[in-house]
Amino acid sequence: MDDIFSWSGYVSQRWVMAVMGMMGVMIAYVMRACLGITLTQMVRPVVVVDESLSSVLHEYCPMPQSSSNSHTESNRTEITEDKFQNRFDWDEKTQGEILSSFYYGYILTHLPGGVLSQRFGGKHTMGFGILFTAVFTLMTPYVAYMGTRPLTILRFFEGLGEGTMFPALCTLLAQWAPPKEKGKLSTLVFAGVQIGNIFSNFLSGLIIQYIPGGWPNVFYIFGITSLIWFGLWCMFVYDDPSSHPFISKVERDYLKESIGSLERQKDLAPTPWMTILTSWPVWALIIVEAGHDWGAYTIITDLPKYMNDVLHFSISENGLLSSFPYIAQWVTSILVSILSDWLITKRIMSVTAVRKSFAIIGNVGPGIGVMCASFVGCDKMIATLCFTLGMALMGFCYPSIRVNSLDLSPNYAPTIMALVNGIGCLSGMATPFIAGILTPNRTVLEWRLVFWIMMAVMTVSSVAYGMYGTGELQPWDNLQQHYLKENEKSKRGLPMQERLSIIHSKSIDDGNS
Repeated sequence: MDDIFSWSGYVSQRWVMAVMGMMGVMIAYVMRACLGITLTQMVRPVVVVDESLSSVLHEYCPMPQSSSNSHTESNRTEITEDKFQNRFDWDEKTQGEILSSFYYGYILTHLPGGVLSQRFGGKHTMGFGILFTAVFTLMTPYVAYMGTRPLTILRFFEGLGEGTMFPALCTLLAQWAPPKEKGKLSTLVFAGVQIGNIFSNFLSGLIIQYIPGGWPNVFYIFGITSLIWFGLWCMFVYDDPSSHPFISKVERDYLKESIGSLERQKDLAPTPWMTILTSWPVWALIIVEAGHDWGAYTIITDLPKYMNDVLHFSISENGLLSSFPYIAQWVTSILVSILSDWLITKRIMSVTAVRKSFAIIGNVGPGIGVMCASFVGCDKMIATLCFTLGMALMGFCYPSIRVNSLDLSPNYAPTIMALVNGIGCLSGMATPFIAGILTPNRTVLEWRLVFWIMMAVMTVSSVAYGMYGTGELQPWDNLQQHYLKENEKSKRGLPMQERLSIIHSKSIDDGNS
């Protein structure tokens, strides 16, 4: 069966949803991550004047010759040339607080986003969230000149807007992704993360260097692009196949038949909170997601700073080379998503085996990569290669932990995704702040400690997932249907009506807990 043009000339609407979803994730991550590289041009740099320090364990990398022409009395001092007078005088701790403030808002709207998505669908829950973020992105340059406190508050509100995105996407995927295409469609959607990081770094560097006006243009261009996406999203994306006015009858029937009972139900019983919160597979997914996010957010927020402050890349070099790891991650995620679907379809590996093995590779690999980068010292090209290879392996997480909530419970996937991504993004709150505290002098040795912590967190979380994770549909996804099937098989036990009554009562109790 063909994919995009599969219905006698009709455009496949599930792929339209996936492409638009991918673009939505992409621009969301562009707006989230562009501050990381833009800060390198907003804040006054710090350089090493006495290059003899670089001979001690490569603690300081030597500045390029053109940048080390300051005459100062101390070994390490801020540049005070005229061209940096208009930059902000923010230390590393302050920058870490600004970067982490986004995630304080981001975590708060995950659960509300999951509830809204289950009740009203994913289209408007995601669309208005990104619209909200776009408006505040356009305000960023003006607010930045007001001071660090207003900028921190603004980033907090940006996070509130984006927090609904992943729960909403889970709702849409549960409605639109057939089981045999779940890996491909989900990976396409979530590939927007890598593409967003690529564009955020690469385009931000080009915009700052070549468009008159400097760094404020980054926020203006990305904010306006997001507004255009919102208009297209409202026009072409719908909550489910049955409400879509342009879908072909053939595709609608195919989705109804293939998704079947896994389609999100409109009349779900109250969310079984107690059952979900006491589920080992759910907590295993939460833990591995937290480990993954620790590594991902460390790279997203701090890789441009590492390349600027430690390796001393120019802004154009920084934008280009810091995008390489995400290009590699994007390519890997697409290839391994095809591989995962093939392994499952051919029954070479079970869903659980694929999810666990891919998650472990995707978590441990990046940790090894960044550690190698810190040990090669000031060799720019080898350091970039290590970052790139490590992040390429992170692509294994997309057809594993990113889709695991759909495996566990299609009906309650938005709620599970809200819990998983919401708790996981605590890492996003912690990593920029910790990096800011641990790297006051911006040295290789200080950053090596940051990377050791990253590797330890990702490895421990992978062990937990390997022990308790699963790719099997959980009984509480639809308790009544589960026990109906069980009764049909066993022909034993309680009478049907009595059993359903007990199940219904349990669902109500769980929902009220």
